[in-house]
Amino acid sequence: MAASMAELREFRQNVVGWLNENCPDGAKGPGQQANGSTKITLESDVALWLERCAEKGFTAPTWPTEYGGGGLSDAEAKILYEEMGAINARTPLVGMGMSMIGPTLLEYGNDAQKAEHLPKIIRGEVQWCQGYSEPNAGSDLAALSSRAEDHGDHYVINGQKIWTSGAATADWMFALVRTDFDAPKHEGISFVLLTMDQPGVTVKPIRLISGSSPFCETFFDNAIASKDNLIGDLNKGWTVGKRLLQFERSGIGGLSGGARPAQTGPSLADIAKQYIGENDGRISDPAIREQVTALNMNRAAFRLTALRANAENKSGTPGAATSIFKFCGAALQQDGAELKRELMGFSGLGADDAMGFSESELTATEEWLHTKATTIYGGSNEIQANIIAKRVLGLPE
Repeated sequence: MAASMAELREFRQNVVGWLNENCPDGAKGPGQQANGSTKITLESDVALWLERCAEKGFTAPTWPTEYGGGGLSDAEAKILYEEMGAINARTPLVGMGMSMIGPTLLEYGNDAQKAEHLPKIIRGEVQWCQGYSEPNAGSDLAALSSRAEDHGDHYVINGQKIWTSGAATADWMFALVRTDFDAPKHEGISFVLLTMDQPGVTVKPIRLISGSSPFCETFFDNAIASKDNLIGDLNKGWTVGKRLLQFERSGIGGLSGGARPAQTGPSLADIAKQYIGENDGRISDPAIREQVTALNMNRAAFRLTALRANAENKSGTPGAATSIFKFCGAALQQDGAELKRELMGFSGLGADDAMGFSESELTATEEWLHTKATTIYGGSNEIQANIIAKRVLGLPE
């Protein structure tokens, strides 16, 4: 039964009080966020914020309480996220465990798999990475060739994955592997979970033009995946894998729950005033004023549309329409980073602090370079356009 307005007001008051008492100052504003990795040391306030939220079920507020989730309704979770945003609190736990494999396990995992993996995800005790793309199976993912051979109670995996985000610090991987080598390419694929810290797994980070190395090559040389960690039916992993992609695109597109992003720096208007100039508190150049206003309006329209889509989604799970938000959200991220760099002029091209660029200027350049990938990862814009055409608009093949 839906909570009444009075009950929601009381819930909001309780949340405000709890946040004021429990959110450390070091978990507010820009800074480190926990992703569950056992290989990353958390700052003290970040670790404390994670611990307190996990105890309350606020790392996964709508997930079932039997696994450590908060058991909140969508309306209650929305209030929680709003009030976290109001104090500029960082989301206590991020990563693929929360946004991708966790929701997929809730839908496709059996009781034992849920009991084993979900509590660890909720408590931030494990980081997950995604084993999908391969050197010859990127946009055509179903052409993957990594093999998983049946060896009794486990599978032996050989092959390679690429663009494996976070693999260097991940503890577990969810992967698509071929288990029927004679079936048509969309069949004979299974969805398995495997540990990263085993002799058969080798990870090599890929350095990007932004200077960071979040993506990796991952090699399997007789790696082991227990049959207990086969998700869904054997040879039917394509269905599970596609569903996970919908959860992924839902998160990238802003449809999944999460606290409002903490302010990571000055607004576009403030940047324009600093680098372009201001007049009576306004950006001095009217053309720049119009650009900043237009982008802010597009961002606001996007957020409101995402909220409406969530409210109208009766099933509670993402569908093909998530591709619309992935497509538009990627463009907005690129537009924002591009405009920020343009506003800074030469200062927005900093790549070396020895040349006198400030930290915020170097960050702006890295952000601009990083956003070039937003129209590729999570499914390229071309893939999203095809999904929208076929499954949303119903256009012919």
